[in-house]
Amino acid sequence: MKIEGKRFSIPVPYAILDLASLIITSKLLNRIINKAIKKNGSKFNLPEIDRKDLKPLIKGLSKNSGLILVDTKLKDGTEVVVKL
Repeated sequence: MKIEGKRFSIPVPYAILDLASLIITSKLLNRIINKAIKKNGSKFNLPEIDRKDLKPLIKGLSKNSGLILVDTKLKDGTEVVVKL
């Protein structure tokens, strides 16, 4: 069943994305996560992400606002559209 005119959106300001990138690229957080992974017995190691590598991605997201990433319709009539 399709309900016309109903939308669900989660606005995320780019300032929050920038702040999240600071947290993701934190060396301390990386060490804590890798220590927890090793404690769990896995051989996977989370690589360090350099902030300078992540900044162009965030700038690119802001320049392409409105870009449709996912557009699908399920058998039950549910439509999912994910936009920047």
